[in-house]
Amino acid sequence: MARKSMALLAGLGTLAMGLAGLSGAALAAKAVPWQLGLPEPVTPLARDMLSFHNDWLMPIITVITIFVLILLIYVCVRFRESANPVPSKTTHNTLLEIVWIGIPSLILIVLAFPSLSLLYATDDPANVDLQERYADFDGEEITVKIIGHQWFWEYQYPDNGNFLIEARIAARTHEEAEEMGVERLMATDEVIYFPTDTVIRLQFTSADVLHNWSLSDFGVRMDTVPGRLNQAWTYIEEPGDYYGFCSELCGIDHAFMPIHIRAVERDEFETWAAGAVDQYYPVEEAAAPGQGTDLAVVPAAQ
Repeated sequence: MARKSMALLAGLGTLAMGLAGLSGAALAAKAVPWQLGLPEPVTPLARDMLSFHNDWLMPIITVITIFVLILLIYVCVRFRESANPVPSKTTHNTLLEIVWIGIPSLILIVLAFPSLSLLYATDDPANVDLQERYADFDGEEITVKIIGHQWFWEYQYPDNGNFLIEARIAARTHEEAEEMGVERLMATDEVIYFPTDTVIRLQFTSADVLHNWSLSDFGVRMDTVPGRLNQAWTYIEEPGDYYGFCSELCGIDHAFMPIHIRAVERDEFETWAAGAVDQYYPVEEAAAPGQGTDLAVVPAAQ
């Protein structure tokens, strides 16, 4: 009886942690009450990721979960102590071992094709036929360089005047959020503008420790590594405000590194960028390797 109680408590604890994890993940995409599933995608990559999750992973995981549940129930009933006072001493079953190795291997092989195709697409926009998806696609591209700091984000716009913006958390408490009229733990003091219907090449690095720029609505999640330049891309379909977080433990204020992107039409973005050149700091040239105390990073235009 005591063992059953302990098992029940362990199961409830696992369920509670799982629900807590789900709620935390949903918060990063500005969830609504009782929301289920992933956030609504607004880029082709996020849409493909959602399709892979819903059409491939979930059906397979559901079948596996139900099968394992039935198997556990059968084992508990068939081999309980009262019905099986003399336990079997069987140690090997060749057929069973082949089956439980072969079937999972086949499942992984089947999943490899769509997953590798999607992974290949996330590397470069040239790997995706955007012209086929969007009749009005004109090939317009810009580059945005994102640098992680403890504990804020720096954004550089090399193709739009080469200026930089530092975005820090705007409101940590409910009182601050209500006073400012922003989302608590999500909004930043500087709103970062991205254009819609434009290929945005995202370059990532860090000035201190590992960070991770994660925005579920865009389907982008990339580490920022000191001394290294990582790349991703996005193509935003709908104007709006989108939120994310740093998803790599980076120190005491890791939980207070939000991402707030405002997607606007291209004409509005160009108007904003023209004014931002005079409003924000210009990007200084990187120091030569081994000189100075600041991190020397590859210029965004390269």
